[in-house]
Amino acid sequence: MKRRKKRKLKKSFKMFVFLFLSGVFLISAGISFQIFACQEKKKEEKIYDVALKEEEVQEASLVMVGDALIHSAVYQDARQADGSYDFKPMIARIKPMIENYDLRYYNQETILGGASLGLSTYPRFNSPQEVGDAFLDAKFNLVSLATNHTMDKGEQGVINSVNYWKDKPAVTAGSYLSFEERDEEKIYEINGIKYAFFSYTTWTNGLETPTGKEYLNNVYSDELAKKNIEAVRDKVDVVIVAMHWGIEYSLGVSSDQERIANYLSSLGVDIIIGAHPHVVEPIAYIGKTLVIYSLGNFISAQEGVERLTGLLASVKIRKVTNRGITTIALDSLKAELLYTYYNGAIRNFEVYPYTQLSNAVLPNYLTYYQRYKGVVQEFLGDQVEMPVLGG
Repeated sequence: MKRRKKRKLKKSFKMFVFLFLSGVFLISAGISFQIFACQEKKKEEKIYDVALKEEEVQEASLVMVGDALIHSAVYQDARQADGSYDFKPMIARIKPMIENYDLRYYNQETILGGASLGLSTYPRFNSPQEVGDAFLDAKFNLVSLATNHTMDKGEQGVINSVNYWKDKPAVTAGSYLSFEERDEEKIYEINGIKYAFFSYTTWTNGLETPTGKEYLNNVYSDELAKKNIEAVRDKVDVVIVAMHWGIEYSLGVSSDQERIANYLSSLGVDIIIGAHPHVVEPIAYIGKTLVIYSLGNFISAQEGVERLTGLLASVKIRKVTNRGITTIALDSLKAELLYTYYNGAIRNFEVYPYTQLSNAVLPNYLTYYQRYKGVVQEFLGDQVEMPVLGG
């Protein structure tokens, strides 16, 4: 009987111990779970809080100048005693003005077919390739090649030009050696901002590309632009289009320019850079699309202040990513007028910013400055920041 009681007590004690330890374990587990859950909640709150506050901003700056229109007077002035050409002194004043920009654009109006094809001037140009050397030395790295003078030296001129640019530290568009090369999706990146660059001309001066070789010069059509832009629009942050369009020597905007600009804007183009009129034209916005209708001449031997005055324009591209949503903004829109000087003998070519001009270089330059400043700011007014001269 006593043994049976002992066994019963022993069994009860074991059950008590088991239940006690189980209770302790469950309580400990519960406390641990609560601590873990609390820590995880705090961690999630912290991550969420950081996500709310964190905003990633990436920026790239773009500066643009107009046409390198190389008449014979310009290349003869650049000719050295040994027969080579040096255009660097002609644009030396501009080099320090653009060196801090990330993207530096210009329009190579005349074909760089090189001396081997025979240099020539208006109406069918062919320029020394040392022109490109000077612009590269000044750190220009975005070059438009589709113009009404691209075919001035035929297919060989284009071959020479494209081959010249191929191994250079610059992005070019508008002229190619095959359809495959033209239609290849080209996506570039600067400071974490992906961009695409296209160049088209609406003018050919009657010099059509050979049938089956339309890739030599990108002649604009809505269909070609749509095909090119839609192929990359969702893969890049910014689309830049150089347009050779408009009416020569007109300070106003033509209906054709407006139509094309509106169409390109509808395709999602961010920046349109205009050339061909050889004079400055207004800057405008169509929706979110920045349109610079014409930068005018950068360097040329044309006559008249209108044709010797060009535009240097710049803009900051801002990519803002917040909570997984990315937006692109174009900020700090600025412009400065430039003037190509040459003397009475049509020599000593030099491009000046208007801020460095004097009446000895260009008589009544302040009057001209106010006139062309008004043209540039016609649509946007003081949204386009320009220097104040003569204050």
